[in-house]
Amino acid sequence: MTDIAFGVTDWADVPVTKHAGEIGEALWRTRQFGNVRVRQVEYTPGYLADHWCRKGHILLVLEGELVTELEDGRRFTMTPGMSYQVADEAEAHRSQTVAGAKLFVVD
Repeated sequence: MTDIAFGVTDWADVPVTKHAGEIGEALWRTRQFGNVRVRQVEYTPGYLADHWCRKGHILLVLEGELVTELEDGRRFTMTPGMSYQVADEAEAHRSQTVAGAKLFVVD
């Protein structure tokens, strides 16, 4: 990361954008710092992504339980304090949750 000045974000002040899943919604609070996108994401209960994502991320589960499925069929259940990382175009993945989840994502 380069050319990012020190700053503080109060995520409660960042506007929410809604992104429909195949089921449910993803609520994003997004900040952009040069080519680095930082998000607080909340999935509504029952959420299932509507696509296989090929974008790289570093993702930390803050609340709830997240199931991340890779296109090859592997599944990972993640709870608060767990994270994953994946590079752009490395392994397609999608998210789902039964009861909802809140995440912190850098990509």
